[in-house]
Amino acid sequence: MRGYFGIGSEGISKAANLGAMMRTAHAFGASFVYTVNADVQANDTRRGVNQTDTSRSLSHLPFYSWNSIDDMRLPQSCALVGVELCENSVELPSFRHPLAACYVLGPEKGSLSPDMQALCKHIVKIPTKFCLNVSLAAALTLYDRTLCLGGYPERPMMPGGPDLKAMEEWRKLQRRQD
Repeated sequence: MRGYFGIGSEGISKAANLGAMMRTAHAFGASFVYTVNADVQANDTRRGVNQTDTSRSLSHLPFYSWNSIDDMRLPQSCALVGVELCENSVELPSFRHPLAACYVLGPEKGSLSPDMQALCKHIVKIPTKFCLNVSLAAALTLYDRTLCLGGYPERPMMPGGPDLKAMEEWRKLQRRQD
């Protein structure tokens, strides 16, 4: 998959959720993970985070802990994408992910701050009846990015997967691109 991405949360308060988000980010090939204005206990990377981040992501990708929105530093030309249930958000299945993206999710018991939303180039929502756990929302967002930018073949018209010959041809093309 071309491009790069980072993912993080504003105001996260539970180390277990941060750890699960870090593990998910690592599994999907993130370039970095971060927090903004996180609870001190949530950023305890020695204890709480490692209970759910069993892949020990901190050994494999950078982690940034910014105290405020003003402290955030993103790579040049990296689009900030908010994940939030709000009026001006686009449903995730209809969204074209930027090649260079930084996804930001809100806290467990709240929303992205108005200041953070104002910084976002895009705001997307997961089409559910109510808010999801922050680490689950991160996983769904990164899965959708993989579907969107991963170069997978079109799904067949009939139920089931593509035939094995079609998949082998697709894998050959992928190896050539790498």
